[in-house]
Amino acid sequence: MGSNARTAQIARGLGIAAIVALAAGPALAQLGVGTPFLDFRIFSLRILLGILALILGVIGLAQTRPSTGRGGRTSAVVGIVLGLVPIAVVATAVSGSGGGPMINDITTNPEDPPAFQTAQTLDANVGRDLTYPGESFAEQQRAGYPDLVPIRVTGTPEAVYARCVAAAEELGWTLTAHDPSHGTFEAIDVSELFRFVDDIVVRVRPGGDAVVVDIRSKSRDGKSDMGANAARIRAFREALAG
Repeated sequence: MGSNARTAQIARGLGIAAIVALAAGPALAQLGVGTPFLDFRIFSLRILLGILALILGVIGLAQTRPSTGRGGRTSAVVGIVLGLVPIAVVATAVSGSGGGPMINDITTNPEDPPAFQTAQTLDANVGRDLTYPGESFAEQQRAGYPDLVPIRVTGTPEAVYARCVAAAEELGWTLTAHDPSHGTFEAIDVSELFRFVDDIVVRVRPGGDAVVVDIRSKSRDGKSDMGANAARIRAFREALAG
């Protein structure tokens, strides 16, 4: 085979590698191999491999058309098909995230966000700054998630606090701090696919004719959460309403 056929073969090889990366990242995370962020980086490699497979596959397809008499056309097609798979996965994930802002610390109250206390003492957070990033994040959140506002609930603060704890447990969060006297509790939540750990703090306090519940959810890894923290807050809001 000539060099043109080798282009098609390379496309096929890259397509196979893209599929391997697509499967390896989540598999390693589920097995607890490496860190969630490293496993995600391996998973992210799939998009580069997929693009390369797609480009070389198209080139290989053109260079092995029947009129050339060169072999390798099937390999080019395989490269194109396999390269499209991870690209489609990424496109689906991005569309599902709702195109949220590139931030990873979300709260119902950007003006007065609940503060982490116990989370700062956890081994995984030693040396990390868990203070709210400030107005730069607040502006992006208001634009990206205008529906996230303080949750107003009828009832006594004690009753609402108990309902909040029950909602958190219903969602599968692990409580790390419990302070009914101050109306706060903290928790962690672990993502199903890559086992990312996010810190959560909930604050309950009187607010005139209702009880005001504020929640803050912060990712430990990455600069963007793909809408995960906002989705968690919405799920909590729904569980509390139910």
